[in-house]
Amino acid sequence: MIPCTLAEFEIAPGRTGKYHRIAALEAAGLGRISRMPHTLRVVLESLVRNLDGTRVTEAHVRDLAAWRPAAPRTTEVPFIAVRIVLQDMIGFPCLNDLAAMRAAAARLGVDPRRIEPSVPVDVVIDHSVEVDVHNAPDALKRNMTLEFSRNAERYQFVKWARQAYSKVRVIPPGNGIIHQINLEYLARGVCEESGVWFPDTVVGTDSHTPMVNGIGIVGWGVGGIEAEAGMLGQPVFFLTPDVVGAHLKGKLQAGVTATDLALTVTELLRRVGVVGKFVEFFGDGARSLSAPDRAVIANMAPEYGATTGYFAVDEQTLAYYRTTGRDPQLVSAIEAYSRAQGLLGIPSPGEIDYTQVVELDLARVAPSVAGPKRPQDRVDLRALKARFDRLFSAAVSEGGYAKDEAERHKRVPLTDHPGAARHPSSSEEGKGLSVGHGDILIAAITSCTNTSNPSLLLAAGLLAKRAVERGLRVPPHVKTSLAPGSKVVTAYLREAGLLPYLERLGFGVVAYGCTTCMGAAGPLDPALEEAVVTHDLIACAVLSGNRNFEARVHPHLRANFLMSPPLVVAFALAGRVDIDLTAEPIGRDGDGRAVYLEDLWPSETKVETVLRSANRPDLFQREYADLGGMRELWDAIPERAGAIYPWDPRSSFIREPPFFARFAHTPEPLRDILGARALALFGDSITTDHISPVSRIRPDSPAGAWLAGHGVTPGDLGHYGVRRCNHEVMVRGTFANARLRNRMVAGTEGGVTVHHPSGEQLTIYDAAQRYRESGVPLLVFAGEDYGMGSSRDWAAKGPQLLGVRAVIARSFERIHRTNLICMGVLPCAFQEDDGIAALGLDGSETYDLFGLEGPLRPRQELTLVIRSKVGSAREAKLTLRADIGIEIEYLRHGGILPYVLRKMIAEASKTAPST
Repeated sequence: MIPCTLAEFEIAPGRTGKYHRIAALEAAGLGRISRMPHTLRVVLESLVRNLDGTRVTEAHVRDLAAWRPAAPRTTEVPFIAVRIVLQDMIGFPCLNDLAAMRAAAARLGVDPRRIEPSVPVDVVIDHSVEVDVHNAPDALKRNMTLEFSRNAERYQFVKWARQAYSKVRVIPPGNGIIHQINLEYLARGVCEESGVWFPDTVVGTDSHTPMVNGIGIVGWGVGGIEAEAGMLGQPVFFLTPDVVGAHLKGKLQAGVTATDLALTVTELLRRVGVVGKFVEFFGDGARSLSAPDRAVIANMAPEYGATTGYFAVDEQTLAYYRTTGRDPQLVSAIEAYSRAQGLLGIPSPGEIDYTQVVELDLARVAPSVAGPKRPQDRVDLRALKARFDRLFSAAVSEGGYAKDEAERHKRVPLTDHPGAARHPSSSEEGKGLSVGHGDILIAAITSCTNTSNPSLLLAAGLLAKRAVERGLRVPPHVKTSLAPGSKVVTAYLREAGLLPYLERLGFGVVAYGCTTCMGAAGPLDPALEEAVVTHDLIACAVLSGNRNFEARVHPHLRANFLMSPPLVVAFALAGRVDIDLTAEPIGRDGDGRAVYLEDLWPSETKVETVLRSANRPDLFQREYADLGGMRELWDAIPERAGAIYPWDPRSSFIREPPFFARFAHTPEPLRDILGARALALFGDSITTDHISPVSRIRPDSPAGAWLAGHGVTPGDLGHYGVRRCNHEVMVRGTFANARLRNRMVAGTEGGVTVHHPSGEQLTIYDAAQRYRESGVPLLVFAGEDYGMGSSRDWAAKGPQLLGVRAVIARSFERIHRTNLICMGVLPCAFQEDDGIAALGLDGSETYDLFGLEGPLRPRQELTLVIRSKVGSAREAKLTLRADIGIEIEYLRHGGILPYVLRKMIAEASKTAPST
């Protein structure tokens, strides 16, 4: 029996509360709870509190309580989060799927209102705005007006969802980005229900949900499909994890930012290998970091591959809650609960049993950037110029651009650019307005990793102030923007008197939402874009975000570098990345004197002085008192009522998804896959951006052609992110990334493949349709880290609708592997050293996949039979990467949504009155 854990603790003098004391499990001999990592203690408390014998059993509690650092990971944990957060890009499809479940339930005679979230759900609309207008006093208003005109139908849908589901709260556009709002406002630290207190926990439909790990909240990103099940009361299942302890020692040197540290941590932990693991930071170095600095590091958890990047609750955490205007009684409760539960304080070395310990001396962290294609590709600031020069002529296979060194300094005149009149042509001296390799075309201070950190934003403002005072300006070919994660940023920059200086350099507020980092940087000037495409220039972006994958920021920018906000301003002033800012001048002042980075960089003392006067609780309380966004635009969106959403079959935005079209009460049994063809052969590091892009929809793409056929003009196509509730668009956008490389079509980029046996080169979508007409199942092959990046549900939904039955790769990223299973697509891993090259695959073969019939078990071995076009056959052993028992059930039902719907229908039939 599990011992009674309910106990009492003192919140404040004369005020007590109850809580589940997990130390009672150690007293009963169930495990060494006092040496267990903090994240697992929080999960263990959730198991004890939700123990019901069905979703959570005594065996689940005992298994986790007995966690050992180096034990085999064979048991599953059913985690029930306190709340769920959704951003609109993934959240709207979640709500649309729930609407489809309601419609399916109604067709089967079940009350559709049974499909109802059982936990609080916050929908933060933050991923729909684009930077159409920049460097203009009214840029924010104009961009939001365009956003509402483009998304009126989507916003009408979410207003319907708000009235249809009692536990859904909507935060309208114009307030900020989900993670910063979560950090500054939604997160509570501890919660109370019926007199019982417990930790605030969260899962979210964005891989950067771990940002709140920086303030002691356990939470992580899940796929949209998995979140839907969580909304309906289904636990989020995961394999009992390894926990890596990241020992931070020492202190950051002057001039080194939290961004530099986050990029260094990302490089280190990606090299160590923490995919699917929990990471906890401990030691004096972790203790020395402010809560906003910790949040920057935690936000990057998906970049280093971890499920969490956790910092325990301590005085820095409590100070952050106070600074952000939380109720003092709540802050007292957070402190009291954490102390009573043994969760207060950053651990010291030796206090916790970790699976593995990794060490980093903060004193060795240097000013850094990361790129040009992956966030883990960190480089010292002083070495950026050398890296760009090397990659310029390096082979594509080495991550380079394979350019002839002879054209390294080529310049293309821009006579049609609006800035040309201010820069009369003088090409012989290089003074005319022109663009060339290495030039920065986008410089963005963009949410959410860094705009939640006041020190970083104030440092950017102070650098801008000095630059303006020295007479520097940003070259006209650089598109600048500031998109804070909350309105509080604007408030404290204005209070500090720094916003006007940022605006003078073009960094005026363009939006409160996720912009450049997720592909909503907006259009470039046509003359610039034409020059880049026509002359195949290696043009660049610099941004303070977390993602810089190919074609993500802009389809025509080949090199993208992550960096701190003050460095974004500095590089924007320089106008290019092929410069050593530690030694070369950024520019020249009005007197012709060289201006160096050290001349502009603010001291820590100056930043701290401004921070004390500008970063005040009353600013947070004032800005979060009104979450109306741009209220007149939001209020103008019509309201819809009713339990079932009335889809419009003519809509190009919101359509009923097809996932329940052939729904039956009983699932069909799994069968071996026979006579399959390869849809694509991919290399390593295929991201969810490659699979399900968020870039702008090109008129000449299959998705663009479908929209044009339904009356959408080229100027209104938008980007894939805002069309995610239209399966017709999204399936045509699957594998349509402009930088995707399919080894079946050597020497090409984009969503193309070879159809067999015809040998025709077709778009991936057209080939899939032809295979579907012939009844041919499809496979996708890939290398290491398949599905890294954002938690995109359509990266799994799209392949499923294309007819992909299995993805066979060397390894998978955590969230995407789960998403594939949740859509009924088999994730299979090559064994030993097998892979595309080792097996000599070229895509012309046919394939049989055996081992799926009969009872399946987690990580079962399957056999792939490869038949060449000349008739020879060979075999390869695969591991089915369904790691826990519930994932086998999801596959057996064809995905998590059919599983949950069948379960709900069965429960409804049990409770229905007899006739």
